[in-house]
Amino acid sequence: MLRIAVQSKGRLFDDTMHLLSEADIKVGSSKRTLLVAAQNFPLEVLYLRDDDIPQSVATGVADIGVVGENELIERGAHADIISRLGFSRCRLSLAMPKDLDYPGLSWFQGKKIATSYPAILQSFLQQHGIKAEIHVITGSVEISPGIGLADAIFDIVSSGSTLVSNNLREVEVVMQSEALLIGHPGMSSEKRDILSQMLFRFEAVRQAEDKKYVRMNAPKARLQQIIDVLPGLKSPTVIPLADDEWCSVHTVLDEGRFWQIIGQLKELGAQGILVTPIEKMIL
Repeated sequence: MLRIAVQSKGRLFDDTMHLLSEADIKVGSSKRTLLVAAQNFPLEVLYLRDDDIPQSVATGVADIGVVGENELIERGAHADIISRLGFSRCRLSLAMPKDLDYPGLSWFQGKKIATSYPAILQSFLQQHGIKAEIHVITGSVEISPGIGLADAIFDIVSSGSTLVSNNLREVEVVMQSEALLIGHPGMSSEKRDILSQMLFRFEAVRQAEDKKYVRMNAPKARLQQIIDVLPGLKSPTVIPLADDEWCSVHTVLDEGRFWQIIGQLKELGAQGILVTPIEKMIL
């Protein structure tokens, strides 16, 4: 049985549980239960606070864990980074009252900065020769300047709307962060086998993101031109039809270029274009 530590609430919890669900790993949700076994996979989920996850994996309380990169670096825990998961992206930034002029990093010299990430902030300030007073708080860091507790803040920024609502502006991005899958360095071979199976499922889910499966009827006289337009993973599948002058072409398209390519296909005579979402894709 493999044990994974997961944040007990918040956006990272939602994104992690969605990934497990898409990988067909069924885990029941219970606010009162800290350890829940999956119904159809040798996995149990340990629900923890986000700042407890790095140490729980480093010490082997959990075999693996999903944690924000910012938390892993802040805690300095000795855990292996197994995979970057590509969700729950954010950044750690310095922010200050928006009505003040910002001449550069020198503004922070001698200032009081409120944060929940003192280790990362201290390292950044030292690299740039800035001496400032770091005031460590948990919770609503963004209110600190407004109540006179600090001159500026160092905190997580996603959309930036929280800063705006507190009359702050982001002036320095210190690091980018995303969800990481981390692992205990001393994991047994049996647990690594289970982990490999889970990673295989995760990769199949990620490969299918922003992809569309496209089928169309194509005139054989324009077949090569149509194939040249398609940026599929490999050559498209071509199936003969009852009408000798036509064939069916199947391929996979990235959603970002979808409408551009569909327009080109129609100009080349493609008809009956059918588009369906892809749930999983195994390369």
